[in-house]
Amino acid sequence: MVALSGLASALESYRGRDRLMRTLGYCCQLVGGVLVEQCPARSEVGTRLLALSSQLSHCRTVLRLFDDVAMFVYTKQYGLGAEEEAIFVRCVSVLGNLADQLYYPCEHIAWAADAKILHVESAPWLTLSTALWGLSLLLGIARSLWMVLKLRQRLRSPLAALTSRLPQGKRRDMEAQIRSEALTLLSNLADLANAVHWLPPGILWAGRFPPWLVGLLGTISSLLSMYQAVGAGGQAYAAPDGPGSRNPDGGPSHGAAIAPEGPGL
Repeated sequence: MVALSGLASALESYRGRDRLMRTLGYCCQLVGGVLVEQCPARSEVGTRLLALSSQLSHCRTVLRLFDDVAMFVYTKQYGLGAEEEAIFVRCVSVLGNLADQLYYPCEHIAWAADAKILHVESAPWLTLSTALWGLSLLLGIARSLWMVLKLRQRLRSPLAALTSRLPQGKRRDMEAQIRSEALTLLSNLADLANAVHWLPPGILWAGRFPPWLVGLLGTISSLLSMYQAVGAGGQAYAAPDGPGSRNPDGGPSHGAAIAPEGPGL
């Protein structure tokens, strides 16, 4: 009953529903892709699962039409990151926020073009939005990697002995932050692999992933994000979700404590 209540509480929020739809969509793509390619007798079931995955992705794309203002408010509040410790973290965070902010209108135009609302080609806008998402993921990866290395240096430095004399909560917070940044790094790497796949053919491995592999990478990223969201509820440190978590139809999933869901299809 407790688990059911927790699920109901999560589904009451926009971010909770989006995480669930993303995870479910990628799981359907993973299972559907495997059935279509490896189990001809069940290919019809696989095709239906792939169709469900596409519809869930489309639903998320439509809901993101209303995310621009929330992203703008978060970007404005973050500003130049005056509260961050290092200039490197401030730079990559500001650039990441800019990429996330530009992502939304590009995706909106592509959606409107596909829906025949605007008489423009959707392909260039889809490519631009995917490139912005990939840039955001690269910046997030750089930030997380830098944070992990710096925090590990602090824990292993000669001054670590002094840390042990401080309240135990200090060391636990640093260790929790390292774990959170490492999970964000893995999640962004999985999303980046999919982002490159959705770029125009000829760029690295663009267009070469089968549906099941796209689903597998997306499922890994989604589960890591959900694990972090659940774990953050009981920890003093809660790292941002990072700017990436797309489905085949696009869409952000960024998120600090007050940030909107950033680019992630």
